Amino acid sequence: MNAPTTTPADGDRSDDDADGSRDAGWFGRNPPQHQGEVPREAAGRTPASVSAPAPEDMSDSALLRRTMAEIEPIADKVTSHFYALLFLRHPDLRALFPAAMDVQRDRLFRALLTAATHAEDTETLTTYLSHLGRGHRKYGTLPEHYPAVGECLIGALSGHAPRSWGPRTEAAWVAAYTTISQTMIDAAAEDELRAPAWWQAEIVAHEMRTPDVAVVTVRPDRPYPFLAGQYTALETPWWPRVWRHYSFASAPRTDGLLSFHVKAVPAGWVSNALVHRARPGDVIRLGAPTGSMTVDHGTDNGLLCLGGGTGIAPIKALVEDVARHGRRRSVQVFYGARRDHDLYDIETMLRMQQSHPWLSVRPVVDDGHDGALGDRLPEAVCEYGPWYTYDAYLSGPPGMIRRGVDTLVGIGVPTHRIRHDSIEELVGARN
Repeated sequence: MNAPTTTPADGDRSDDDADGSRDAGWFGRNPPQHQGEVPREAAGRTPASVSAPAPEDMSDSALLRRTMAEIEPIADKVTSHFYALLFLRHPDLRALFPAAMDVQRDRLFRALLTAATHAEDTETLTTYLSHLGRGHRKYGTLPEHYPAVGECLIGALSGHAPRSWGPRTEAAWVAAYTTISQTMIDAAAEDELRAPAWWQAEIVAHEMRTPDVAVVTVRPDRPYPFLAGQYTALETPWWPRVWRHYSFASAPRTDGLLSFHVKAVPAGWVSNALVHRARPGDVIRLGAPTGSMTVDHGTDNGLLCLGGGTGIAPIKALVEDVARHGRRRSVQVFYGARRDHDLYDIETMLRMQQSHPWLSVRPVVDDGHDGALGDRLPEAVCEYGPWYTYDAYLSGPPGMIRRGVDTLVGIGVPTHRIRHDSIEELVGARN
């Protein structure tokens, strides 16, 4: 099952806050000091001067957080136990998962725990779970599968959280999972009324741009509605049930064709198959379109676009979208690559610049930098500007996006004007 889709973030957070306290990552903050432990600021006082401890929070959300804090150090072990229980007790469900579980392995478990952390935030939880429920249709997930997953989730948690587990905690998890599963089931049922679980798509063109980058163009078997800047999940016939996310490389076309820019990465099953094995006539599957990195055509704000590597694909789609709507808005594109020859789509972008006076394209090469792709790209943006009146769009490797967001916020771009691809789904696509 899919990793959660993130919304535009306002940057990385390190594991340690400025005061040295450790943030507990995706489980939330560490639990408070143990009951009866004297705080440092109380050391040296007489017992009578120490305030009585506050009553322990026994709300459902507090019980969920307590369990998650306890299993954080052994999350991998809990995840393995969860899948062992699932496949042992319900072997028929094994067919829903890929043969190799290296990327898929912790996605379902992590998604369930992420949902539990938002148990009190109804709006956020519903949006997040509805997205998951719709996305899981392509895996063949049915309503009757959810009770089995819940049973094994409870089994894995109860076996590895002895300090926090008990009847009240179990009841809290059962209630949370009931909400989670029903929201996902309802979203999938609603989506089934208006869209298929997946589309078949025939490859009609396969163009190698570099030894490891290909532009793959496909023809879906039925109309495929999407917006420029969105992305979808692809499955190849060579790796059944292994889905990876790729952005559309153009705005919607009148001929209905879709294009993707794919870079073969080490140990990337889907990417290597699409680059080195796929040929015209092969048929792949597409999931539903998703993503919010789209243009707001109700404003005249300029667009500041950072595209690193194959991240230039959705940026190109955004430029086409602006051109199609006919409004003269300033669009500033920074196209980053590690070396000159990795700017595989620069000719296309420069031709677009010649056709549209409102478009400016600046190539940025990382030659001489020892870091990952995109180290130079955020720095280059600071040499121009100001950008605080622009809407910013970032697409590329996760590290580039994180550094780019930090840079943009630092130079005054409001966070609500920064949009980017899903960080977690990008990580999944590159593993």
